[in-house]
Amino acid sequence: QAAADPMSSSDAPEDGPKETSSISQNISDADAFKILLEMKMKKRQKKPTLPSTVTELDTEDGSKVYVVGTSHFSDSSKKDVVKTIQEVQPDVVVVELCQYRVSMLKMDEKTLLKEAKEINLEKLQQAIKQNGVMSGLMQMLLLKVSAHITEQLGMAPGGEFREAFKEASKVPFCKFHLGDRPIPVTFKRAIAALSFWQKVKLAWGLCFLSDPISKDDVEKCKQKDLLEQMMAEMIGEFPDLHRTIVSERDIYLTYMLKQAAKQIELPRASETEPRKYIPAVVVGVVGMGHVPGIEKNWNSDLNIQEIMSVPPPSASSKIFKFVIKATVFGLMGYGCYRIGQRTVQFILSMPAAQSYLQKLTEIRSQH
Repeated sequence: QAAADPMSSSDAPEDGPKETSSISQNISDADAFKILLEMKMKKRQKKPTLPSTVTELDTEDGSKVYVVGTSHFSDSSKKDVVKTIQEVQPDVVVVELCQYRVSMLKMDEKTLLKEAKEINLEKLQQAIKQNGVMSGLMQMLLLKVSAHITEQLGMAPGGEFREAFKEASKVPFCKFHLGDRPIPVTFKRAIAALSFWQKVKLAWGLCFLSDPISKDDVEKCKQKDLLEQMMAEMIGEFPDLHRTIVSERDIYLTYMLKQAAKQIELPRASETEPRKYIPAVVVGVVGMGHVPGIEKNWNSDLNIQEIMSVPPPSASSKIFKFVIKATVFGLMGYGCYRIGQRTVQFILSMPAAQSYLQKLTEIRSQH
């Protein structure tokens, strides 16, 4: 699973048919590919004008990677992503999403805004079913943090990823890759890194998050993603948690960007023609908080097998899980008891029931 290629979108460009309407219907696939590639290369700027939030990285074989550091709740980040893709005309666009969050790419802002604000029992049950009790609860608490920002700003998260998805579809032969580690793995590893009391303390902090946030705050945090900065403040005293949520994902994102930056094979007129390769151009769209880690890991030999493994639950996790289950069942039992007690009291207070009880008392006294 760790070595599998990330999911890619269709390579069919939106603007291809318009630009090639005059091309003969009898042209070969290889010639058509070459013509479209030439058009793409003409659009690609030799010295692109890039936003200040873009970091340029090179691979050993000459491929270029442009990492756009974004804030997940910023309009200017969306513009940075669009401008970068238009300027460099990439072969691959990689975003900080996994298959469990890919649905946000095709949902409109209004629906996403509604979804982010509505954290209900059904979502909690689904998260627990998908990730287990501990990881499911952690996921819902982190969603609460995101929902808090969403409610404060009136802006749905992930706008830069949706813009990247739209813009990539306009570039000929541009693939779209999901570059983040699967969220269940991240949460399970994060839970395993905490002691019982650390879990309680973190959950308490997340539950009572209520500080107001303005759009100015978001733009001030352009050099460090707002959501990740808030998380960093809360998990600062838990270095193991920071390692699993941030540092390990830095490694995973770096690995996926390097995989995407492998050289591209040019089309061949025949099987006998030798294979030719050209350096790739990649655009990565990630939270600003991950950019320093990607730069740090870029020239290292990376092995992601270790950070993809899920450790077995610790004794504290088992205790915490038991306590949660006992609390839930205890509350349910107490609720049933109270409802039953009130129901009996209500029935006994009815005139018909009192009359019936009085008759029973008279019959018993006669005997």
